[in-house]
Amino acid sequence: MTYSWVGPVAGADEEGAWEALVATARRTVAEGLVVGTSGNVSVRVGDTVLVTPSGVPYDRLAPGDITGVDLDGRQVIGRLVPTSELPMHLAVYRATDARAVVHTHAVHATAVSLLVPELPPVHYMTAALGGPVRVAPYAAYGTDELARNMLDALTGRTGCLLQNHGTITYGASLDQAYDRTAQLEWMSRLWLTAASVPGRTPSLLTADQLAAVTERLRGYGQRP
Repeated sequence: MTYSWVGPVAGADEEGAWEALVATARRTVAEGLVVGTSGNVSVRVGDTVLVTPSGVPYDRLAPGDITGVDLDGRQVIGRLVPTSELPMHLAVYRATDARAVVHTHAVHATAVSLLVPELPPVHYMTAALGGPVRVAPYAAYGTDELARNMLDALTGRTGCLLQNHGTITYGASLDQAYDRTAQLEWMSRLWLTAASVPGRTPSLLTADQLAAVTERLRGYGQRP
């Protein structure tokens, strides 16, 4: 396979990460979290951030489309223009220990962003995102203002809602970042469903209950 890029030649690590990134991006479409070319995905390999390119349908992405920037946003791999939401992705990597970021326009989560300043704690998986998920105030897509609003909403959290826009989550891997996005969309749908029942108010978890779940989640899953 022949690649064309700006800067250093991509190594095996970048090529493997790109393959996983494309698979994750396609999954967001298959599972209804984005429509068309909305949303974007990134993964960090060393000091390089691989990102989905702007305006390219995920099912058309090929190995030769690998797109990467440094932490200052300078393109170092590829010729396709990086996602317009690059400022958000880079802000997350600079401020956290994230290794992957997933941004979607998930319907139920976006609907919640229109209604409340944070997603109420309707389920214990709220703890997996660090607590009740906040809504970042609206700003135009691709702007530094949106990136700043997002970082404020992410304080102490691994995901947030973007008002009138969508979701963003991060994790130690693409799988973890994606799973957090899927959980956020599911909890949003749960709250909207429960809150729509006339004359009834959804039961919410307390801070103590969430703290107890946080401790239990530390030991969840298989150990290395």
